[in-house]
Amino acid sequence: MKGFAKEQQYSVSLLEGGTMLLDVTDNLIYGQNLSEKNAFFVADLGVVMRQHVRWRTHMAQIRPYYNVRCNSSSAVIAVLAALGSGFICNNKSELELVQGHGIPSEDIIYSSFCKQVSHIKYAAKNGIDLLVCDNEAELRKISRSHPNAKLLLQVSTQASNLDDDISMTIGCSLKDCRRLLEKAKELSVQVVGVRFHISHSCEDDQVYVHAISDARCVFDMGEEIGFNMKILDIGGGFSVTEAQLVQVNVAIMSMVDLYFPPSTGVSIVAEPGSFFVTSAFTLAVNIISKDMDPLDQQDQDLSPNEEPEFQYYINEGVYGTFSSKLSDTVIVAPSVHKNISLDAPVFSSRLWGPSGDDLDLVVEHCLLPELNIGDWLLFSHAGAYSLGQPLCTTSDSPPPPVYFVISSRDWFEFQENCSIHEATLKNFSLVPYCFNSCHPEAAFSVPA
Repeated sequence: MKGFAKEQQYSVSLLEGGTMLLDVTDNLIYGQNLSEKNAFFVADLGVVMRQHVRWRTHMAQIRPYYNVRCNSSSAVIAVLAALGSGFICNNKSELELVQGHGIPSEDIIYSSFCKQVSHIKYAAKNGIDLLVCDNEAELRKISRSHPNAKLLLQVSTQASNLDDDISMTIGCSLKDCRRLLEKAKELSVQVVGVRFHISHSCEDDQVYVHAISDARCVFDMGEEIGFNMKILDIGGGFSVTEAQLVQVNVAIMSMVDLYFPPSTGVSIVAEPGSFFVTSAFTLAVNIISKDMDPLDQQDQDLSPNEEPEFQYYINEGVYGTFSSKLSDTVIVAPSVHKNISLDAPVFSSRLWGPSGDDLDLVVEHCLLPELNIGDWLLFSHAGAYSLGQPLCTTSDSPPPPVYFVISSRDWFEFQENCSIHEATLKNFSLVPYCFNSCHPEAAFSVPA
């Protein structure tokens, strides 16, 4: 087993000889059981690479711009950069992070809808010209701080039902676009395209049809006013599944071919985030406390029929790794990392974070066998919106480290896919790796 590492703070172990991802997880848990039992991530960069292959297969005409806010791990950014992705940044720190990987400024879109003036000036100073704008106040700020900016006009879209209103909360309406375009012309700010966003929960193909049709109208308005409109950004909202990607492709490509055929010279881009990283990351957490529903504590002999409810407290919560729970994201129930008999009874369980706060409820209900303090739980599909800075801290523990892996087969395929980005490959160097039964984390260099 060998690994490759980049000078920036991460390393990746190359899995050879039949070594599996679970072997790495087992080894790291063994090491943590001998020390502090801290939470950690294991991330398979081969999954990121294969998701990129799926994107190229089903969305070949649409270039992906990875949304850094979703997961800002340096290893993820380096891999996607090597595969030719562009990047969506939402603040100065993300701009700096991406530029630190040598990403050309023309491959970066600054997408925040409420930008600090200092961040706009940073973008101007560093040649990051593509900015998203959806109102006159932002337009005036940009005109003063970044006169060479090239704007993508954010246009609101029609929601498919009353519950799917995420896309209605951002962007200007179609009737307001002409006024904003005229104001941009008055302020001598270039507008080069249109951006819209549709929630991944939308299942109505007609929403895509209307959005692309509206984008064509805005393009026509812009060209009539004198702008050279050349970029259509269809936003994010792509789930992890390949089936959803196929559905979106079917819904939009006929409309794209109708309204934006290759002869127009319009570049089509999108902003997948979760699609690339969600399934690549697994989070291991430790049970640090345990309780039983007071109503059931008198029951000494537990059985499925009595259905006691256990309260388990884990060392990560909604004020840290599971912060997406505060925005109503559903956290999928974890698996148990220990040998459990197939006929072992399972009980209603709740999983709480370590803060003691009533809001720090990670999983409201799941069925688990009875567990003990010190047992481990594994949350798969943990790669999206889980690696940001904690909202508050309840201990001196740093955020969970990330240990990156990739199989030898994926690594060789990765090199082949990066043939047109050979300059990026030199950022990776193979280093020896071997299991350390006492300190498994020593097999990695400094984790992200």
